[in-house]
Amino acid sequence: MHILIVNSEYPPIGGGASNASAHTAQSLVELGQQVTVMTSAYKDLPRSEEVNGVRVLRLRALRNKTDRSSTWEQISFMMSASLIGLWRVNRLRPDVALAFFGAPSGVAAWFWSLFFKLPYVVSLRGGDVPGFRPYDFARQHRMLAPLLRRVWRRAAAVVANSEGLRQLGQAFEPKLPIQVIPNGVDLEKFRSGDRNWEPAKLLFVGRVVYQKGLDLLLKALAGLGESNWQLDIVGDGPRVERLRNQAAHLGIEKKVSFPGWQSREALPKTYQQANLFVYPSRHEGMPNAVLEAMASGLPVLATRIAGNEELVSEECGVLVPAEDTDSLGAALSSLLPDAGLRQRMGGAARKRVEAKYSWRKVAQAYLDLMNSVVETS
Repeated sequence: MHILIVNSEYPPIGGGASNASAHTAQSLVELGQQVTVMTSAYKDLPRSEEVNGVRVLRLRALRNKTDRSSTWEQISFMMSASLIGLWRVNRLRPDVALAFFGAPSGVAAWFWSLFFKLPYVVSLRGGDVPGFRPYDFARQHRMLAPLLRRVWRRAAAVVANSEGLRQLGQAFEPKLPIQVIPNGVDLEKFRSGDRNWEPAKLLFVGRVVYQKGLDLLLKALAGLGESNWQLDIVGDGPRVERLRNQAAHLGIEKKVSFPGWQSREALPKTYQQANLFVYPSRHEGMPNAVLEAMASGLPVLATRIAGNEELVSEECGVLVPAEDTDSLGAALSSLLPDAGLRQRMGGAARKRVEAKYSWRKVAQAYLDLMNSVVETS
């Protein structure tokens, strides 16, 4: 079967969805499928190349930053994928399309389906679902809602990457069946190794934006008094300077570092140097960073929200209510002085992802779904 994966971001650009689409593509190839990826061009990256058995086609679109894109950049990919992609699809003749995000990729797949008998599957990732992160996307969701309904309803199948996101999608489109296929993690790249469990070295990995709740984390840490800890905030985004200023105001600036964005190749070592992963996010689909931390043998302190609550059991971490600084502080007070507890939780975290979240299992679930779609289309 020839599968066309569409995503505006694909390594080396993008974040969690980029990583998910790449691993899904490569695992599908390992399962014997032909896979082509359609994504955004970026700087001097080749417009066409083969990467780990996956043919990658990069279409001209606006893109200024490696790790994130603006609304206008997403619109530019949607237009490029819809129009230039139409010609590409006519030449490629794939059996099925897998669109990561209902928009912009799902819109392109919907547009192609008006001209060709090409079934498509929409993989919801978070920001493309109305109601997700209303403080960031409420206006865009209001504008896109009629189009998203068309995209979802015409799709052969709609998938969410967590139960919480599925429920949010059902609230938007109650009569549409939505199933869950979770994210996975590279169990070879992210491994549990020997580490120092004292003193407490906390790690956050991700985009430094309001969504991630890092302002709450700094406030909670500042309330711990003279306890011995260090926090690395690995990532980039518009909130970095504000967080630096907050740390200084709270008197903890010497304990908080901002190493910046790191490449995928550098991240495994970064996880190995920590002994507690912190993820106080306000909203998520299913966070790749939490999966990577767990695969690396790290205990996780996170908020009880969609995605996190499915990943983090009480054996491998602690979940606290979102926006609750007091509960976050109480959990930190319990975890930071107890190296033995963190070590036991880290071991349980690794075992949990080994059992449930390999990319091979994720790809097989998508393949089973797409086989069914092709057979019935």
